[in-house]
Amino acid sequence: MPNFGDLKSDAGVKALNDYLGDKSYIEGFVPSQDDVAVFEALGKAPAGKYSHALRWYNHISSFGAEKSKFPGVKKALSNQAPAPAAADDDDDDDEVDLFGSDEEEEDEEAARVREERLAAYAAKKSAKPGPIAKSQIMLDCKPWDDETDMKEMENQIRTITMDGLVWGASKLNPLAFGIMKLSILCTIEDAKVSVDDLIEKIQEFEDFVQSVDVAAFNKV
Repeated sequence: MPNFGDLKSDAGVKALNDYLGDKSYIEGFVPSQDDVAVFEALGKAPAGKYSHALRWYNHISSFGAEKSKFPGVKKALSNQAPAPAAADDDDDDDEVDLFGSDEEEEDEEAARVREERLAAYAAKKSAKPGPIAKSQIMLDCKPWDDETDMKEMENQIRTITMDGLVWGASKLNPLAFGIMKLSILCTIEDAKVSVDDLIEKIQEFEDFVQSVDVAAFNKV
């Protein structure tokens, strides 16, 4: 298993992040007890700037108790010492790759995984948002009696403003015993406006509104 140094330090987390830049797991292509050991030594989710380590941490965390069933033998890493620095050698220009991330040694599986991720990201960026779902609703707003000022009722209702709500035409229709009801049209964006919330707001004008019914509901 690679030596990342002290995983409680920024240097250790950075080393892990660099290592996971083109790898899904600590060793091989399936989660193992090596992943569990590093996960436990890390102790908490890495900062957002360490995107590769954070992606790996969240993935391993998602297995919950199932981590104990990963193959391999877990090795405790909580006191792992930093890897010793290579001695300077003026006669040798070769650099030692401590984490095995040299692109020349990258195997076909790691290359395939990286290409799939890049393709998925490009597809997501190029996807266009779908049409906004809207509904057109006719609300019947009923007064308490025939003495209710229906014009003022409408004025009060139209003071309701919500993101995704547009008021439309209205008219008075007979209800019973000389009482008129206000039928008012509105268009809402389904993702932004709840019909129940809108009706509740209208009924807050309790000096004018006795009840509200949905007379018609159509998708547009």
